[in-house]
Amino acid sequence: MLEKIREGSQGPAAKIILGVVILSFALAGIGGYLGQTTEQAVAEVNGVKITQMEFSRAYENERARLERQFGEYFTQISADPAYMAQIRSGVIDRLVQQELQNQLAIELGLRVSDEQVKEAIFELPYFQLGGEFSNDRYLQLIRQMNFQPDTFREYMREEMTRNQLVSAVAGSDFVLDNELKQTLALQQQTRDIDFMLLSKETVKGEVAVTEAEISDYYELNQEQFQAPEQIALQYLELKSDDVTLDEPVTDEQVRAYYEENQAQYLEEERRRVAHILIESAEDAQAAKQKADALYQQLQEGKDFAELASAESDDIASAEVGGDLDWIERDMMEPEFEEAAFALTNVGDFSPVVETEFGFHIIQLTDLQAQQSKAFEEVASELRAELESTAKANAFYEKQSQIAELAFEVADSLEDAAAVADIELKSTELVSRMALPAPLNDPSIANAIFTPELIEDRVNSEVLEAGNEHIVVVRVLDHKPAKVKPLEEVTAQIKTRLENEKASELIKEKANTLYAQLEDGKALSDIAAAESIEVKTEAALKRQSFTVAPEIVQQAFKLAHPDGEQTQSALVELNSGDAALLVLKAVTVAQVTGEVEPQQKQNITMSVVNKNFLALLGALESDAEVVRPTLQFSDEMQ
Repeated sequence: MLEKIREGSQGPAAKIILGVVILSFALAGIGGYLGQTTEQAVAEVNGVKITQMEFSRAYENERARLERQFGEYFTQISADPAYMAQIRSGVIDRLVQQELQNQLAIELGLRVSDEQVKEAIFELPYFQLGGEFSNDRYLQLIRQMNFQPDTFREYMREEMTRNQLVSAVAGSDFVLDNELKQTLALQQQTRDIDFMLLSKETVKGEVAVTEAEISDYYELNQEQFQAPEQIALQYLELKSDDVTLDEPVTDEQVRAYYEENQAQYLEEERRRVAHILIESAEDAQAAKQKADALYQQLQEGKDFAELASAESDDIASAEVGGDLDWIERDMMEPEFEEAAFALTNVGDFSPVVETEFGFHIIQLTDLQAQQSKAFEEVASELRAELESTAKANAFYEKQSQIAELAFEVADSLEDAAAVADIELKSTELVSRMALPAPLNDPSIANAIFTPELIEDRVNSEVLEAGNEHIVVVRVLDHKPAKVKPLEEVTAQIKTRLENEKASELIKEKANTLYAQLEDGKALSDIAAAESIEVKTEAALKRQSFTVAPEIVQQAFKLAHPDGEQTQSALVELNSGDAALLVLKAVTVAQVTGEVEPQQKQNITMSVVNKNFLALLGALESDAEVVRPTLQFSDEMQ
């Protein structure tokens, strides 16, 4: 199983999953939270505490994901304390599950080596420039996430170890052929039904809504009739990308920059190596003796690739004559690296070298000496970098001027806009949900709707809308939230109450008619008496969209009819209508021959997901999990 786990953790799916995790994490904007400390943990799993810092990281990540998913609508739904409490609870549950997985991985002896962690980091596209790993970009991004290199590597190691566990479960799970066919038969099963719809519209003439009822509903539900707070704004926006340089970057400046920083454009020495590995976990002495014997055969002229294919315990590389592809400094174990880089000529092989994986014999198969990239190769990249730096410098200079004048002339933005040579923008009266970009960023919107800006009508401080992207805002007009007058919402309330009363009436009527159906009266006779058409669906499928989903769900819940005896049900629809349903027949699909690969994969993945969730549930039921009741700051509401 451990071999399967190792293979699974190196597969493309695992790397894609890991990449998505890192990308979403990088976009979450968690830096402001990670500096917080607290003595109280958000949960404790078998004595291991999940800290507030870990919770803040995961919570902000989830908020960012929801904001990207729901857009402007997220501001509205996040105003519901119950909804956000549910989000916080879900985040804590996931952190608990992750810790349970960590502990199980340790118990199973799963591990990820430093080499694997480095390789994963090198391959993540977010740390690459021009298809090559950039150490500067790597350090910049992880620092934005409030990580140091060592803590980020440990974070990566935990993620990769959990991926090993998932791969182990997925790789060891299977579905028998008869189970596949039974599942397919259920999925492809069809049912023949008759049903009659009872629409609430048919009884609306029987309901009456009084003015007193409308008034009472209005008084008891005034939160439903709030006219939102509105605001009219004037603002300026500055982005470094929009800054125009007074003087363009010259060829001479690009050349000079290249000469000054030539060390950055060195391509480090690379070596292509092959190895023979003899694992030493079970018997180190025997492994050493075998490695020495193989080394002796090589000295006597034995072909390295043939020997690696026949004797190496590294199954993956053995298939290609021991080849490990190109390596650079700091990619391998120190002992391995020292021996590999000590080899002088292509074809040379090292003495026996011991690492934590066992005993190696290493051969140098190709060599690429250190070399410098030509100016022409990097000129366009350097020009873009110089232009970006120049624009950033101009941006920060203008930002400083804007901040100074916006503060000094607090009742106008004209001077601040003039000094930065940018146009002032404005809005009509709009609600918080209708703010234009970039003012619809939650942090900026919160700053706008403050008493200082609304009441004093002063300029805001410089507000960050993104990386090298700022706005300064001033309130021109404001209308507070208020309850709409009764006369404005009377028609709305009346319609709502009529629908509610009609739904209650149709449910009562449906219950009466259903009692007749259970007493043996035919559905067609009941429908004829009510002047309602009976609808028939032959071969109804589970995925049918021609019938209300509530009817489909109920049709497939009913037991199979016994002979000519039908099954029936009363169905309440989300629309407020009702239906009488009769199940006449069930057609069981016959699945013969081989199951299609895509169908097999879908069913297997469904089983894998179900089993993995069951594993997590079992782990938690056997664990000692404590979730204290915590008070969260307003920033997490």
